[in-house]
Amino acid sequence: MACGTALALPSDEQLLACWQEGRREALEELFRRYRLVAYRVAYRLLGNEADALDAVQEAFVKALTHLSGFQGLSSFKTWLLRVVSNAALDFGRQRGRREMLSMDMFGPAQREGLEPLVQAEPTRELERADLRRLLVEALDQLPPAQRQTFVLHAEAELSYREVADVLGISIGTVMSRLYYARQKLRALLESWTKNR
Repeated sequence: MACGTALALPSDEQLLACWQEGRREALEELFRRYRLVAYRVAYRLLGNEADALDAVQEAFVKALTHLSGFQGLSSFKTWLLRVVSNAALDFGRQRGRREMLSMDMFGPAQREGLEPLVQAEPTRELERADLRRLLVEALDQLPPAQRQTFVLHAEAELSYREVADVLGISIGTVMSRLYYARQKLRALLESWTKNR
């Protein structure tokens, strides 16, 4: 089985076969292929860049050490995102949530040196940053099972079947969790949309 040519990208299955033949670069390509989606999933589950990077690194180590246990019952991407998702949730439980630095943590005297001297006009980029922050805060308020299901579907762009495979649940449960997650997110983000 060919590991790919300059013209055609090898499939995940071909890369796994090449790795089993001892070609380390095949495994490196697999991880390179999915590192961004793995990071996005971990970030949305943890809400902290450093924690997400640590969780992805730990997940990739776990995936590497347990790769021989991958039976091909699902796609490699689905299997890897299951490892990433579980590692992120474990990481969050073990380390505890880091509180984001907030201006509210400081009294008026301490805040004086931290506030900008000139207030900038709101821009589109600031609005996007606010929306991202609100989304992270809203995701934090979801129950862990709903958050994990939502992130795998919305951020990792997995189908209902793939999410069900990753989490080991039925498609009906995926649909139910997504429905309630969307309802709660809609309610939490409603105040932001009303002020636009």
